[in-house]
Amino acid sequence: MLTVVNHPLIKVKLALMRDENTKSKEFRENLDEIASLMCYKVFEDLETHQIDETYNTPTGVELHKEKLNNKIILAPILRAGIGMVDGVRNMIPTARIGHIGMYRDEETLEPHEYYFKLPQVENPLVVICDPMLATGGSAIAAIDAVKKRGYSNIRLMCLVGCPEGIKAVEKAYPDVHIFIAAIDERLNDKGYIMPGLGDAGDRIFGTK
Repeated sequence: MLTVVNHPLIKVKLALMRDENTKSKEFRENLDEIASLMCYKVFEDLETHQIDETYNTPTGVELHKEKLNNKIILAPILRAGIGMVDGVRNMIPTARIGHIGMYRDEETLEPHEYYFKLPQVENPLVVICDPMLATGGSAIAAIDAVKKRGYSNIRLMCLVGCPEGIKAVEKAYPDVHIFIAAIDERLNDKGYIMPGLGDAGDRIFGTK
């Protein structure tokens, strides 16, 4: 239940994001583009159905329109996860947006939920978005919060992770498919991914 979205365009853009000299504007733009590129893998197994509404091609052929079988809910973990939303919505404009508020205790590294709101729709696929999968604590807490509200079809979409965080999520929720653009070496003693790209939230919003 782990897919590494290994693509040359993603590697080039991620290298730009890792550079400490890359400014917030370029950081956000590359994150948007990587999120869009990752959609190919995250959603490639979804099925569609034809609806009654039709359209005509330029050659005069009438065809039925297609729709996804599942409603898509994007659930970014605040605040850094917001940075991935626009990239996904570029590919799926009809996706609904929820929010999961988590903060991490700087001493214990434990996550705490402070906000939760997801759309109520039929047969949804919930994609939890967070650029960094470090200890796995925030991801596990977010998955737990989503499941407690009755959602069962869940995927986790991240930019950069490390073996520790991936193993933690896989152990806690083996039914949740993880999609990630890069697996880095390890965590340091402060819980940051190495080599990583720093604090994604600070770099997205220019607050570092």
